[in-house]
Amino acid sequence: MTMELRHLRYFIAVAEEGHITRAAERLGMQQPPLSRQIKAIEREMDVQLFRRKARGVELTDAGRAFLDDARAMLGHLEHAFDTARRTARGEQGQISVGYTHSPAFHPLVPRVIREFRRAFPLVSLTLEESSPYDLIERMQNDKIDVAFITLIADQEGVAIEPLLEEPRVVALPSGHPLARTENGGDTALSLKSLAGETFIVYGRTHGALTLQSSAMIAACHAAGFSPRVGHVVPNNLSRLNLVAASLGIAIIAASLQRMNIDGVVYRRLKSAKQLKIPLNLASRRGDPSAVVTQFLKLAKRTARDFRADLGKAP
Repeated sequence: MTMELRHLRYFIAVAEEGHITRAAERLGMQQPPLSRQIKAIEREMDVQLFRRKARGVELTDAGRAFLDDARAMLGHLEHAFDTARRTARGEQGQISVGYTHSPAFHPLVPRVIREFRRAFPLVSLTLEESSPYDLIERMQNDKIDVAFITLIADQEGVAIEPLLEEPRVVALPSGHPLARTENGGDTALSLKSLAGETFIVYGRTHGALTLQSSAMIAACHAAGFSPRVGHVVPNNLSRLNLVAASLGIAIIAASLQRMNIDGVVYRRLKSAKQLKIPLNLASRRGDPSAVVTQFLKLAKRTARDFRADLGKAP
């Protein structure tokens, strides 16, 4: 007989009950098979583990020594089994989450992170901020697992899950004529009213515009003018700092209004579908990780709840 996990359970039950019949009831088996199993364990070990008494059994010195180790072995194995099961269900493990600058300011992103950490406390979660294309490259190289991004061209091996869309607003220098409101109101500006402005746009370091900026320029063309681009910068904070310096205006995601920068005023833009900015969650296509699967499910569910909450807002 080769010692198995069930044999440890048999031995521990008899040792703790001090009675084979009661141990058999605890294990959900008959007494004779349990007696045979205990004798087989003793034969295999060539050690007497129990002394038989008129009303039960008691451990020998060898049995007491084996009991401590048997409990430790059983506990270790059960812990290993539990760990494997939790990992298979995506309840334990690790995940690396990337995000770009703009999504970092959207309230949905911290909400997803917070909800995931609450639901899966045994998962180690790390965060990394970078540009969209850097994040995609790191994902393709297995350096990160998922990423919150906005507009991006199709990438090989990458799945994009749309979570929601948000409007854009225009960031203006605080002294700009369009920054003033009538009677303290918040009248939205038309895109055409920006025709004579200098635009500060978002682009990669070598000057290529992002899809966000390209979509904004296309919207300007649809409104009847070609925007004058003054600066192309690699992040939104730089754009807003240039706006504060009165070097131009910037059309940004509405969530970036959370950056309260001195010298910058935000105004709503009149509804234009092409100016909506999607918030997406990117992941490796066909990723087998159960943790990633759980994160994607939770993010989609949280986004649905977030949209529903917005619909209830007065």
